Amino acid sequence: MTGGPGAGKTAVLEVVQRQLCRHVVVLPEAASILWRGQFPRKTSAPGRRSAQRAIARVQMELQRMALEENHPALIVCDRGTLDGLAYWPGDPAEYLDDIGTSLERELARYAAVIHMRTPSAAHGYTANSLRVETASEAAALDEKILAAWARHPRRVIVESEPDFLSKLHRTIALVREQLPACCRMPN
Repeated sequence: MTGGPGAGKTAVLEVVQRQLCRHVVVLPEAASILWRGQFPRKTSAPGRRSAQRAIARVQMELQRMALEENHPALIVCDRGTLDGLAYWPGDPAEYLDDIGTSLERELARYAAVIHMRTPSAAHGYTANSLRVETASEAAALDEKILAAWARHPRRVIVESEPDFLSKLHRTIALVREQLPACCRMPN
């Protein structure tokens, strides 16, 4: 699950998590873990690079732990490692090299990508203590995240709608399509 700030990813995953069987693991957003843990949120280029390296490593370790500990049928992530490209202050190749991977390797890490688009300020975007971007900054990040995942063969885009419940139901249906038969949620 990916998309710009305020797209509704975390809200959707909270709803989905309550309805999934034990064979499915929903992972939290690594950035939120770091920001809540008071990782320094710097605006300098070195500070932003450090944050993105830390986020990528936490994401990778959460995914690895879920695979090794739970042997799940499906792992649903709140953001993916390529999201860091949108926040990286420099060349995308530098980001991938810095975290020790390649675009192809990161695309292959995810069986499917559901991209929830960020709403405009008129359609419900609001900042909060963890999401500090303005509506226009969030929209710009959403475009960069969209570009980062453009080569994924199974990317689906969920456009922002004035009615979040419609977006929620559409996204849950897309997640349901990824689940093995034993784990499918009732309609």
